[in-house]
Amino acid sequence: MSDLELEALKRKRLLELKKSLEKKDEALAKKPEDEKDPKKFLDRFLIGRALEVLDAAKAQYPEAGRYIEQTLVKLIREGKIREKITGEELYSVFLRLGLRVRLPTRIRVLEHGKIKSLEEKIKETSGV
Repeated sequence: MSDLELEALKRKRLLELKKSLEKKDEALAKKPEDEKDPKKFLDRFLIGRALEVLDAAKAQYPEAGRYIEQTLVKLIREGKIREKITGEELYSVFLRLGLRVRLPTRIRVLEHGKIKSLEEKIKETSGV
């Protein structure tokens, strides 16, 4: 091969690389809305009561909640977190950081095909 042929191949390859980089830049610029909003992005990765835990944590500890949310988004985008995150796992993360997230708790009893609150069950058994 002559020097001219080598130069032509190099130029061709450089143009191909430049075009592929431009396509990647365009794809990054045209991010969907859910990619920009961390809550919508995390909605696909949080299962069970995880979204409820995150919302409660952000309400009770605004700075820490936003920081955890941004960190989770970053780790998921980098591929360091690949599995779905359950509510229990997210709750344990907050506990390990020393943040006790208070969640609304309801105790219900299933009796004869009907769901009753604990209050109703106690009233029935005491006869009041």
